[in-house]
Amino acid sequence: MALIEIRDVTKTYPPARRGAEPVHAVREVDLSVEAGEIVGIVGYSGAGKSTLVRLVNALEPATSGSIRVDGTEIVGLSERRLQQVRRGIGMIFQQFNLFTSRTVYGNVEYPLVVAGVPREERHQRIVELLTFVGLADKAHTHVEQLSGGQKQRVGIARALATRPAILLADEATSALDPETTVDVLNLLRRVNADLGVTILVITHEMDVVRSIADRVVVMEAGRVVEQGDAFGVFSRPQHPATQRFVRTLVEDVPDERTVEAIRRRHDGRLVTVSFRDESVSQSAVFAELVRRDVEFELVHGGVEQVRGRAFGHLTLELRGDPARVDEAVDAVSALVETREVA
Repeated sequence: MALIEIRDVTKTYPPARRGAEPVHAVREVDLSVEAGEIVGIVGYSGAGKSTLVRLVNALEPATSGSIRVDGTEIVGLSERRLQQVRRGIGMIFQQFNLFTSRTVYGNVEYPLVVAGVPREERHQRIVELLTFVGLADKAHTHVEQLSGGQKQRVGIARALATRPAILLADEATSALDPETTVDVLNLLRRVNADLGVTILVITHEMDVVRSIADRVVVMEAGRVVEQGDAFGVFSRPQHPATQRFVRTLVEDVPDERTVEAIRRRHDGRLVTVSFRDESVSQSAVFAELVRRDVEFELVHGGVEQVRGRAFGHLTLELRGDPARVDEAVDAVSALVETREVA
């Protein structure tokens, strides 16, 4: 059984003013999350991804549909029972949402106090968590004295205090610089790998999803428009929204205008090779060209990594004896998807 099971879920808000239309923030969403997964939910502003997460931890009630968390149906559940469910769900936020009047220790302690954990047990758990996130030496520091990355580490420690099975990260790296983002994502991977916590990462940054997610869910206008394993979604995006996101990481096959610009600088034979299979490397492709004495130059595109697997498109200018070039293109086509550029 999935740890999170969402079936035909819709969230509709009433009109903001008389005569306006209701707002359909989430529309007929189906989604399953297995225990131990890291799932990235990506979408542009207004796509409905943050609303969907608020439905999962029952901060918002669903208008219709079914949401089961660890086997418990939470739609229509009493507030008392919802509080019990929420104890199994941690959450971290873009703006950290820490208590500025408390120390690092006090912030991590707060959910344990609410849960009624005895003082000595609280202390042991806080020391354990601050050591895990690398802030043991900051226990008695007020959070306003911390950097953004340190604040998010406190947020992660606090979210893990009651040993939740699920962690929801809502734009958790959007306020951080690139280097700090990498550190926080590495910590989230450790949370998943070492503690077995299932993580939902909500973001509009495809690079974050590429770095951490096992599976990707793409939302647009309140609907899930594409989902699948991360490499499959990145290497073969089907929906236009997904294709737009992927283009923020790697350049697509050159369009007509780009080809015209390339042709003004390069008069050799142009081919685009697409990497969608981890078993074929760039070096294997280049070796086929070198073996046949074909000169080549990269004129467009790029290749990125998803959890250690390469994907992307490279447009190459090939020069040499025409027969050798033909032979090389045939050899490369046997390895990877190859297309001629007009």
